[in-house]
Amino acid sequence: MANQISPLASIAASAQLGENIKVGPFAVIGENVVIGNNCDIHAHVSILPRTTIGSDNRIFENAVVGAEPQSFRYKGGDSRIVIGNGNTIRENVVISGSLDADHATTIGDENFIMDGAHICHDVQIGNHCVVGIHSQISGDCLIEDHVILSSAVILQHKVRVGRYSLVQNGCRTRKDIPPYIILGGNPATYHGVNADILSQYVGLSEKILRHISNTYRLIYMGNFSLEDALIRVGQQIPQSEEIDNIVNFFKGSERGIVRRIKEEE
Repeated sequence: MANQISPLASIAASAQLGENIKVGPFAVIGENVVIGNNCDIHAHVSILPRTTIGSDNRIFENAVVGAEPQSFRYKGGDSRIVIGNGNTIRENVVISGSLDADHATTIGDENFIMDGAHICHDVQIGNHCVVGIHSQISGDCLIEDHVILSSAVILQHKVRVGRYSLVQNGCRTRKDIPPYIILGGNPATYHGVNADILSQYVGLSEKILRHISNTYRLIYMGNFSLEDALIRVGQQIPQSEEIDNIVNFFKGSERGIVRRIKEEE
């Protein structure tokens, strides 16, 4: 199917567009942009130089993809973004490029990024994630697959968010958020395992859910150091992919892990 490009759109000569592309009025597509098939670019969208976008994406009014990084470390030069397939990027979203051409801000497949979200430089977002209304993800954060950030969440620099975690409305954190949990409140703290999602939508068995709950009970509720708690997890909890993910996430944390409610009171 032929592309449907508004005569009021501005498209650089070096931009590469796939098939069945829709581009609305006053959209701007910059130099060396690559856009895959079946994408819908609404009015007033700006897709700035050196952005690569896959197929079947929808980008809504006033979104800016490839914005110059808002960082004092950025000294000019090439900046890159790579976006996968099947994403929805709603109105007024800002996604900043990387600090240099050797890296890229990356967004995977089938993500839903809601109105007014701001994704800063060098962020990496996996697949099937939700970024809620007016959430802010600071530079160099890592969001694993199937994460839900509710509205007005703020993640500070270099925070990691583990897979299948749910961060509730208005949470702010500078600490890593481990997989499979619910984070809530301010200060943001551990509020249990994300059991409804894991059982109803992921299909984890009751046995695996119990093992995940017991793992976090040892880590958060036991009177142990983190090192001792992880040793006990290895000794007492039957091993599985999910338990390995939790243990490896804790061992790989550089910023520290969000704490449980009692420690914040």
